Amino acid sequence: MLRTFSQLKPLLLCFRKQARRPSIRYSSVKFQANCSIFATKMENDSSKKTEISALNPNSQPRGALVVLEGLDRSGKSSQCSELLSHLQSIGCPVELWRFPDRNTAVGQMISAYLSNESNLDDHTIHLLFSANRWEKRSLMEDKLKAGTTLIIDRYSYSGVAFSSAKGLDFDWCKAPEMGLLAPDMVLYLDISPEKAAERGGYGDERYERVDFQGKVREKYQALHDASWKIVDACLPMEEVQKKLREYVVECVATCQNGRALSHLWSH
Repeated sequence: MLRTFSQLKPLLLCFRKQARRPSIRYSSVKFQANCSIFATKMENDSSKKTEISALNPNSQPRGALVVLEGLDRSGKSSQCSELLSHLQSIGCPVELWRFPDRNTAVGQMISAYLSNESNLDDHTIHLLFSANRWEKRSLMEDKLKAGTTLIIDRYSYSGVAFSSAKGLDFDWCKAPEMGLLAPDMVLYLDISPEKAAERGGYGDERYERVDFQGKVREKYQALHDASWKIVDACLPMEEVQKKLREYVVECVATCQNGRALSHLWSH
């Protein structure tokens, strides 16, 4: 079943520009169950469906890699789950991944550390976090190329921000992440450490301290690039959901129209 997206207005403007025919206007954008994108083209009072990827015959449609980042208790996990449900409801192949993945052998070591059940040198735990991401690197690429969109709860940016906030060299922290896939979009849920501390369950894990989270926030700011979208996490949950949905649906459409994969900090 096809479903209509009224929120893809910016994308429609892009389609008009690509078509370069002022007499053509696109009245809607739709997804099929396999997440192919179609535009409804109105020309001479007749309606035709045109597959958008056909506008670029050399494109390689794929899934989108979308990462959510932010301080502890910023609402990432809840919003990731909501995005998963939303994309599933519109027929888009999607999976939700979380890092660290505590199901692997490396992930279990990280979990014990975060729960204060073990102590590890800061350099060691940083490399374990990185190794945990590398464990999933090949599968991640396979999923994306097969057309599955991945919503990722924390990624390399968390590793660099948290480890450098502990005093480790910023560039040293980035080095083990080079070669991992770069996200198509990073959604950063911005909240002050003080506001985050007011939320339920704060302080259960090792890093949930207001002073430390303030340092993490500063490191995140140093990582911002063109792929980042900053969303105020203090807005009502429904408003945050709306903003995230709009960003993600547009990103998925762009990747389905053909976008090459790239690597973290390769330039």
